[in-house]
Amino acid sequence: MSLTYEVEFWAIRQRKNRRKPFELRWRVGDRPHSQSFRLKTQAEGRQSQLLEALRQREQFDVGTGLPASELHELKSPTWYEHACTYALMKWPDISAKHRAGIADALTAVTPTLVVASKEKRPPAATLRRALQAYVFQAARDDKGRVVLNDDGRPQARKDVETPPEDMATALAWMAKHSMKVSELKGSEVLRDALFALSHRLDGKVAAENTTRRKYSVFNNALRYAVERDLLAVNPLTRIDWSPPQTDDEIDFRYVPNPKLARSLIQSVGERGVRGEHLEAFFGCMYYAAMRPSEVAALGESACRLPDEGDAGAWGELVLSESRPEVAAGWTDDGLSYEKRGLKKRARKATRSVPIPPDLVSMLRTHLARYGTAPDGRMFRAAGGGRLRSTEYADVWQLARHETLAPADQGTPLAEVPYSLRHACVSLWLKAGVDPVEVASRAGHSVTVLYRFYAKVIKGRQDADNARITRALASGDADVNDGA
Repeated sequence: MSLTYEVEFWAIRQRKNRRKPFELRWRVGDRPHSQSFRLKTQAEGRQSQLLEALRQREQFDVGTGLPASELHELKSPTWYEHACTYALMKWPDISAKHRAGIADALTAVTPTLVVASKEKRPPAATLRRALQAYVFQAARDDKGRVVLNDDGRPQARKDVETPPEDMATALAWMAKHSMKVSELKGSEVLRDALFALSHRLDGKVAAENTTRRKYSVFNNALRYAVERDLLAVNPLTRIDWSPPQTDDEIDFRYVPNPKLARSLIQSVGERGVRGEHLEAFFGCMYYAAMRPSEVAALGESACRLPDEGDAGAWGELVLSESRPEVAAGWTDDGLSYEKRGLKKRARKATRSVPIPPDLVSMLRTHLARYGTAPDGRMFRAAGGGRLRSTEYADVWQLARHETLAPADQGTPLAEVPYSLRHACVSLWLKAGVDPVEVASRAGHSVTVLYRFYAKVIKGRQDADNARITRALASGDADVNDGA
């Protein structure tokens, strides 16, 4: 593309015996250009457009004769093409769950960003499956490795594999009818996309966190369009719409207290062979505030257990790995889980968690009874692989049914195993452990701790105020000591 301000217009001329007799002529640089019209008023109107672009200080392209803005719009990719480029651009540097989340958000908005057509639209479910599985997912070779372009970026599955016939038809329709990125300026178009990402397929309003996550992806995809010079500005900034505010604070009415947490874990151990195997799994969540993905990756080498004769001694877990569960299509190696470092930590970072004697005993008993998997993992599925959420969740629900009163079984009380982690962090805070230390042991920031556990931290204020009162009343206290 060669741009210049050197533009000259000639008079409109009429050529007889032509279907479009009126010819508009102009020169850009040293190259002449022309366009024919049936009516002189049409030629004059087009000439006015070009002159206005010149008055607006736009440069013209020597090759096409068009103003830069028109050329930019002419070369604009469709949203469908851009969304695919965005998803695959992000792929190499993000987690498998993040990849799936991006695909989920783009799958929600892309079918809304289409031009009007009388051609029959594919079924919504087919179109969504095709987009998620073939457009926003990387292709793999016969060995399960991601297929890369010459520039080292992943290729979409649709570019390597042939989708089933119904999905291929749906994608062909999408490619044909998708709007150009340059057309994503009207509020009505964007509001249709915002409605789609904030509502479920059944028309009901989506969860607040789901809406915020999808909005973030859509917003970032539009920002990437600005980065690629496909849009001058992000059009969402002009729309009076904001994702809903979320109340991240945990509802502690449904977090099990210490007595209930211990009863649930004990009940797990009474649920047959699988329950016995999983008792220490849930113990790690309650006594060490571990995430399920961290417990699934826990190896014997991470356990620092005191000598067996030292019954009241604390131990330590040195965590370094997480194995979050995710569909195989989103991982680098085609497995149904991803081997990763700790959440929100550098790849090789570790986290030290002191563990009480109760958990020390559980882990020691577990190792004596079951040993470890060949790779050193302490907990594994019945078939030997990574312990799946469906397996331990089923055992948890059985224990919950046996432990809770009938009136509580229909409530969210201890509804999911993750509530044990909430129970552990709450216990630490109520016991007076410094919030910075609690955040360090739990593996998240102090900011997150205060956002999720604000009620517990606020509940400590009376005790903290009493400590300050005693310090102020102490006659020998010197605030400058150690300065």
